[in-house]
Amino acid sequence: MITYVFPGQGSQSKGMGGELFDEFKELTAKADSILGYSIKQLCLEDTNGNLGQTQFTQPALYVVNVLSYQKRVAETGKKPDYVAGHSLGEYNALYAAGAFDFETGLELVKKRGELMSRATGGGMAAVVGLAPEQIVDVLQQNNLQNVEMANFNSPTQIVISGLKTEIEKAKDIFEAVKGMAMFIPLKTSGAFHSRYMSAAKAEFANFLETYKFFNLTIPVISNVHARPYRSSSTKQNLIDQITSPVKWTESIRYLMGRGEMEFEEIGPGNVLSGLVRRIKREAEPLVIEDSGIDDCIMEQKVECKESFINNNQSLQVQEESSVQVADKGATPGALFFITPESLGSSQFKKDYNLKYAYLTGGMYRAVASKEMVVKIGKAGMMGFFGTGGLDLFQIKDGIKYIQTELDAGQAYGMSLVHNMADQEMEERTIDLFLETGVKHIEAAAFLNVTPALVKYRAQGIVRDRQGKPITSNKIIAKISRPEVAAAFLTPAPERIVAKLLAESKITQEQAGLLKEIPMADDICVEADSGGHTDGGVAYALMPAMIKLRDEMMVKYRYYKEVRVGAAGGIGTPEAAAAAFILGADFILTGSINQCTVEAGTSNIVKDLLQQMNIQDTEYVPAGDMFELGAKVQVLKKGLFFPARANKLYDLYRQYNSLDDIDEKTKKQLQEKYFRKSFEKIYEDAKAFYPAHEIERAERNPKHKMSLIFRWYFGYSSRLALSGSEESKVDYQIYCGPALGAFNQWVKGTELENWRKRHVDEIGKKLIIETAELINHRLKNIVG
Repeated sequence: MITYVFPGQGSQSKGMGGELFDEFKELTAKADSILGYSIKQLCLEDTNGNLGQTQFTQPALYVVNVLSYQKRVAETGKKPDYVAGHSLGEYNALYAAGAFDFETGLELVKKRGELMSRATGGGMAAVVGLAPEQIVDVLQQNNLQNVEMANFNSPTQIVISGLKTEIEKAKDIFEAVKGMAMFIPLKTSGAFHSRYMSAAKAEFANFLETYKFFNLTIPVISNVHARPYRSSSTKQNLIDQITSPVKWTESIRYLMGRGEMEFEEIGPGNVLSGLVRRIKREAEPLVIEDSGIDDCIMEQKVECKESFINNNQSLQVQEESSVQVADKGATPGALFFITPESLGSSQFKKDYNLKYAYLTGGMYRAVASKEMVVKIGKAGMMGFFGTGGLDLFQIKDGIKYIQTELDAGQAYGMSLVHNMADQEMEERTIDLFLETGVKHIEAAAFLNVTPALVKYRAQGIVRDRQGKPITSNKIIAKISRPEVAAAFLTPAPERIVAKLLAESKITQEQAGLLKEIPMADDICVEADSGGHTDGGVAYALMPAMIKLRDEMMVKYRYYKEVRVGAAGGIGTPEAAAAAFILGADFILTGSINQCTVEAGTSNIVKDLLQQMNIQDTEYVPAGDMFELGAKVQVLKKGLFFPARANKLYDLYRQYNSLDDIDEKTKKQLQEKYFRKSFEKIYEDAKAFYPAHEIERAERNPKHKMSLIFRWYFGYSSRLALSGSEESKVDYQIYCGPALGAFNQWVKGTELENWRKRHVDEIGKKLIIETAELINHRLKNIVG
């Protein structure tokens, strides 16, 4: 296990933070806005000598500690098992554990620093070499009644705090004590962590009245109690901390008693690292049978039953409270049990810089439009641009638009649909992603890992300071079959790595690193949907895929967990709740987003989709995998396409060439289905398909028939996307039953009309009402 420890006042130094301010520009800008001055300038230049003043020191340390933590998590890809902070550093520990967001923590620290800086007439000093009981004896015997112990830094390093006059008087007294090593007066204006801070404590308590904190996701060791925080006592601990001593020695001993524990200092300096080493040398682990860990800290982030019963006044989750980690005006008694932000994997959200564990899929031919991706990204979610069926110019145009419209740090990705017919195009698309700095891709319809994916995965992979491989190019693989999932949960195939290495497309170092990581950072299990899903059932797929993931994690000893998301059939809060209960780390929606203002399809198609119900879809052959018999799901209500598509596949299976088909059927195909002759279609195919496909067709009449039949699938898609009146009954509209369920959910509301539907509002509504629904369900379960 590992504990991150955050330093407090006294660890500051000019130059702290270094390049972190430029690396985390968004957080730095937020800090400047809250503080009213440049945090970077204060830490790096300190022109006016303010860094040593409490009202400046505390915010500066808080910011640098946060940036250091963000950097560490990005490098390692995981969170610690425990966190602790020394005095001010405890605010960083609480931030890491999710009690509040960056801005809220900085507001609290800013106020704390201001209040503590007003304290006058007090002083502090470090006493080194004496045990606590010896210090108590010295204070009592010399009538130093206005001095008390403030920081228990190690068994023989104690900080005393009290009236400045008595601290000065204590110096000569302590230096005369046998065994005394050093007496070091500290540069402070007040008697911190003592009864002389009572006025500041009272004012800070009033200030905290407007704040509400979320449940902790990592155990935080309290300075006041040297035990893990209870989520319900966060506010009181912060109030008490101002006048209570810092029980650092006991805190470290408690953590030592939890088992094999490593400690890592996060922030400037190495003061705490030295104290931890000293405590390990001078003290034994504190083994306590009852861990005292908040029962609410669990993977599902479900609060304990007792808390639920005691607070069962309200289950309302307002959107504004879900957006802010610490809600400042919450209704008294409101129960923030599961929130929209707490759904899914917190690490997944951190890795992709998301507010919600919610993605939108990259629907074909930019139905998942660039505008859709921007809308979703600005709302704290992530969308994938639908590159399938587009040429490189169109893809590059979409990337440039998205990158221009989104702020730094706002998430986006590109879909990559497996191109069986043209793997060169697949690699050229990957090259474009690398050239334009695309960091996230959604790999869809892959049956196995391809060289293009391995090439993308290899670029940007390096070792961190501890020798672990970290990746900058992330792959989320959409899968619905265990063997495909296994391929993405396994390191890159050796034969492909060797080939890329021989072609100088990757380096020797990258080839070595590829052996230590899976092909995908995350997998998304796609059940019954509009994509290549084999009609999978989520209730069967999710448990099996999670078990497979767990087995692969053990087999390959990956240092970072592969997250498992859910897609397909998610169009209502009930469906989303089921996905999260099944263990989904995130959810991905598709069909419901193509009936929105931002969807890149025709208004006629949206009108049709708005009227559909859950029974209005049918499985048909996938045009891009026609010969394999892969299936996709499409709208059937009012359309001939599904019946015609399935007939084409039946004919392909039955006959070896067009010549074998009877004349009546051939006439029907050309006049009714295609409205074009076979010869004319084949001429078009020659201009569209790569040369090797045409050469194969010339040799193999059955493959030629396949190319001609596949033309109909592209033709029907183009009809739908353009809204052509030429042959409306031939529209091919990818769609799963989730949209039918969504239509029923929003019936009678403003969202019934697709012209009022926006992808970001749908995402927020779905995730917010999912949290509310789970709260209600849990109330019924435990009540």
